[in-house]
Order: sequence, then structure tokens, then C-alpha cells
Amino acid sequence: MSDAIRIALVGATGLIGRAVMERCVGREDVRLTGIARRETVLPRGIRMEMFVADPGSWGEVLEAVRPKAMICALGTTWKKSGEDEAAFRAVDQDLVLAVARAAKEHGVERFVHVSSVGADIASKNLYLRVKGEVERDLTKVRFDRLDILRPGLLLGHREGDRRPAERLGIMAAPVMNLMLHGKYRKFRGVHAETVADAALSLAKRAARGRFVHDHDAILRAAKALPRMTTDTD
Repeated sequence: MSDAIRIALVGATGLIGRAVMERCVGREDVRLTGIARRETVLPRGIRMEMFVADPGSWGEVLEAVRPKAMICALGTTWKKSGEDEAAFRAVDQDLVLAVARAAKEHGVERFVHVSSVGADIASKNLYLRVKGEVERDLTKVRFDRLDILRPGLLLGHREGDRRPAERLGIMAAPVMNLMLHGKYRKFRGVHAETVADAALSLAKRAARGRFVHDHDAILRAAKALPRMTTDTD
């Protein structure tokens, strides 16, 4: 389609990244390009480009593809990083910011970043402090539009990466969500597909500015994504 928006996706191998790809099946208003460090299985029926390259070459991919918007779903866990702060920051901070700066350099106008509820540069929790620092530094890149999503517990199938406490949290999420009201609503669990829909919806918006989306705003953005007649769900 001539009016389809070209969107680059980084973090395609993670929970949110896979959900973004799945939600693009049958969509003719999005031309999705994935950029990853390793190969991944693409959803059945998806029409997209997938570039597998070392992160140091991602800027070259962006220069060639020239997307208008980017969805950044990069991230690791404390366990996957070997419980090493430098290794954790290398992905969740250094890589995210390197990608953002390369995107800005090569003409990306809109940047949608998946952060976390509770992100705060003053947090005593390393994970949340790093998330807050990244949000602060993304603002300095000065995209025409920056959307920061702060979901609570992400609900969805992760391949072999669920800790016992996290699995229990997911099982309890439906009940816990009913108990979280007022200022605590932002901590409600949310399905990865909903976050993916919100990211796609926001990537299509042209209004300039910096926008932060907690739980309820993520739901509103997801609902605003136009449904396609060819959607399989």
C-alpha cells in the first residue's frame, strides 16, 4: 500500500517483539522490518523483512531501509545477564541508546520504547533505575515523537524463561488486577499482544512530543489500532 508506514522492530526475538510480528499478520497499513542478532521463526503468513546482523551493523540496515518509525522491545533479565550489572546495562541501556541514536541519524521520526512500570532514575532497584535512566536519555535524542510504554507484569508465553515467582504472578494476575485500583492500576498485568497493539498504534501517530503510557493509556492506544479485515483473530 502506498500509505503504509515502514516500521523497524528491534527486539524481535523477545515476548513483545514476537507479539508485534504476530499482530502485523494481515496488516496492509504497516511495512515491518525486523532487525535482530540471531535468527527467529517468523509467524505464519507474515509479510516482512528480517535482517540478522551484529548490533554494530544495525545502523547500516537503518540507512538502507529508512523507516519512519521504530519499535524498541530490547531487553534482558538479571538472570540472563549472569547477574552482572555491566552485562545487564550493555543490553538494556547501552544497546537501546545506540540503536536510538542510529535511528535518529538515519531519519527515524518516531520512536516507541517498551520500558517498565516503576521506571525511576532514583529507584533503589537496579532494574527500575536503569529503565529510568534510559527513558531520560532517550528524551535527549530528540525524536519528533517519543512514546514510552510502561507495562506491568507482561502476560504471554516466553520460551523457557519463566522464573517460579514470575509464573505464580502470571497465574494470580487476573485476581490481582481486580484488586489494583486508583494509583495502583498501573501495576496491573497486561498481555503482550495488547502492548504490541499499543506500540503499533502509537508508531502510526504523527503528533509530535514525548508521551508516557502506563497501564490504562496502553489499553487505550491498543484499542485505537485500526482492525484489518484480514486479521486472523
